[in-house]
Formats: sequence, C-alpha cells, structure tokens
Amino acid sequence: MELLAVGDTAPLFESVDQHGSQLRLQDYRGRKIVLYFYPKDDTPGCTKEACAFRDNFPKFKEIGVEVLGVSIDSEKRHKKFTEKYELPFTLVVDEEKKIVQDYGVWGLKKFMGREYMGTNRVTYLIDEEGHIEKVWPKVKPDKHAGEILEYLEQTN
Repeated sequence: MELLAVGDTAPLFESVDQHGSQLRLQDYRGRKIVLYFYPKDDTPGCTKEACAFRDNFPKFKEIGVEVLGVSIDSEKRHKKFTEKYELPFTLVVDEEKKIVQDYGVWGLKKFMGREYMGTNRVTYLIDEEGHIEKVWPKVKPDKHAGEILEYLEQTN
C-alpha cells in the first residue's frame, strides 16, 4: 500500500471511539486534525507515543488541533488503554482494517526475523478543508508529539 501524499484529500471514515460513540471524520471539518496510526494498545512504543500526546494535549487544544489515534484494536481495548494512561483524546476503532488500508498504513512488517501484516506507525496532519497537509512516515514514539507541535508553531 502507498501512503497518502501532501495535497491528497483525506479519505472519509465513520467508526466508533473508545466510548462507543459514533465518529465521522467529516464532523471535524474546519479544524486541523492530527491523525496518528499506531500498531497496538498498551505496548511499549504505542504507550510512549500515546503518553507523549497526552502530556502535550493542552498545547494541541490551545491551538485548536484535534488529536485522533487509530489502531485495529477493539473499543474495549481502547477504553482500557485510555483509562490506564488517562488519555484525553479520541481513539478510533478500526477492527475491519478499512481506515488503515484507506490511509496506506497497513502493510508488511518485520520483527525479530518474522514477517507479518500490521499497522505502520504513520501520522497525517489534515488541514481544515480535509486535505493532507503533512505526513510523518517514520515516527519516534516518545518525541513525535513534540515534533508535530514544532511543525505547527513554524507554520502558523
């Protein structure tokens, strides 16, 4: 699968969040969205990344940027992950793997000599009109939220 490129229209999606509430990407029009994809709830790298977004969340909120995390985990796993680490942002359920495929982040991965299909750690910044403004194809989990904020400060 190929990643989306800057200028592409962000594929619309409908799903539920960690609380079972309906969620539609188009409902966020008019605001910038950090749409970050991660492999699995409550694993070391994903926890570091989520906690970095949590710790920087007031800054994102202050500048009017929404943060949405997406993985193929269930609503129940998202809820448990959110409660365990007090995550203040929305986690999107994608058990059918439609969103990860539409955004080109589902692909072949390698770990300890084993190949398997999974979600690649990729982040998209979606602008107010629903277009891809920036893509981060390689992410360092603990530094990533700060990297995005730095970009937003430089461009606004």
